[in-house]
Amino acid sequence: MLSRLFGRKRTLETPPSTGGRLVYAIGDVHGRMDVLGPLVHDIAADAASTNPVERPLLILLGDYVDRGPESRQVVDLILRLQADSFFEVAPLKGNHEEALLQFLDEPEFAPTWIEHGGGATLVSYGVQPVAARAEPKAWVAVRDAFDKALPPAHRRFYQQLELVRVVGDYAFVHAGVRPGVALEDQTERDMLWIRYDFLDDRGPFDKVIVHGHTPTEEPQMLKHRLGLDTGAYATGVLTAVRLYGEEQRLIQSKVQRRAA
Repeated sequence: MLSRLFGRKRTLETPPSTGGRLVYAIGDVHGRMDVLGPLVHDIAADAASTNPVERPLLILLGDYVDRGPESRQVVDLILRLQADSFFEVAPLKGNHEEALLQFLDEPEFAPTWIEHGGGATLVSYGVQPVAARAEPKAWVAVRDAFDKALPPAHRRFYQQLELVRVVGDYAFVHAGVRPGVALEDQTERDMLWIRYDFLDDRGPFDKVIVHGHTPTEEPQMLKHRLGLDTGAYATGVLTAVRLYGEEQRLIQSKVQRRAA
């Protein structure tokens, strides 16, 4: 069954194709509504001017929360896009969404989550974090407040995120894939967390992998993978790729850095 989902394998000699589907993929947002909102606006305008036969597909590569100030607002926007009929919206799970869910189940996980930006997510939901090394019972109280503040639609959103989406010769995933392992046999751990074992491999993989997770100053448009995480939470640059047939084109939203 999974082999039918992932389809045929490809080589680097043939240009990848979406099979005629208009697809947009957005890199890691990390609570930055100031760049996500304009980027979605530009993508919608581009899709409307393209006027494809099939409804355009908008894939988000995970890490909507943490670090930036507007995690809740980012999820609200994605939910509105899902409720609209213009795009088919496919939000993928990132390692930061996994961390949020782990905190809900295990409040003792809080110091690790806070170290990687979870405090900003709590504040966006109106919950005040305590010191990262506070007593465990203090974090239980914070978890309980967060659990109460989390809207049901947001809880479902985090729980129902996809791990991978395949379109034509492309596979979309948060972090990457384990080289030498078929797509249908990849583990959730690798798809959410893998880094240099994947990044240093020259491919080819079963599909061209479109991913985020590892920030770079410029998008990485390689034959075997497209890396779209341009560190929006720190740089103010959010990157998307437009894929249509065999075409590839970048779309970016930028906010000028504030002076120190």
